[in-house]
Amino acid sequence: MWPFLFEKGASALKLIVGLGNPGAQYLMTRHNIGFIFVDALAQAYSAGPYKTEHKAHTAKVRIGNETVLLAKPQTYMNRSGESVQALLSYYDVALEDMIVAHDDIEIPFASMLFQSNRGHGGNNGIRDIHAKLGTKAYDRLRLGVGRPSHPAMDVADYVLQNFSKDEQPQLTEWLDECIDAIEVYLSNGLQKAATNFNRSAKRKSK
Repeated sequence: MWPFLFEKGASALKLIVGLGNPGAQYLMTRHNIGFIFVDALAQAYSAGPYKTEHKAHTAKVRIGNETVLLAKPQTYMNRSGESVQALLSYYDVALEDMIVAHDDIEIPFASMLFQSNRGHGGNNGIRDIHAKLGTKAYDRLRLGVGRPSHPAMDVADYVLQNFSKDEQPQLTEWLDECIDAIEVYLSNGLQKAATNFNRSAKRKSK
């Protein structure tokens, strides 16, 4: 199906996991930005239909010189580790060849932060991945959704809301930038991607 996988000198499989919740009611919520990002990658690189395996929807694409497995765990956010653990094992992907994209309220909307080997920061999907893998030593792309404008609003309710009417027009441009960033990450590594893109929206506002 993917003849380039067998070309001489083909690199090891990379895994990009986007976190979210399955179901139409969650489709455009802030908590699902990981899914939204993976869908944007799938469209940008002309992936075929997703298939269901290891409690995830997956698709393979070629990004630059890398063969990449895109994955959206279907276990609901707080059990994401079940799917991630199974995919890593089945495809024999090393931890250093995986990056997990997820929502983060501590980062301004339309910003991003590449990091590695960090705590879960209150994200239940990351918390479960840490627990299932027994380590936090993997790369992450933290996608900023910002905090509620009203301090009394419950954070859990906030992230399960759809992006606002003001935010929605910015999503396409932001996702394009995230795709550019992941290309740099895959070709040049985490540090280069972090230098070029971390908190990019914040830098632009200065």
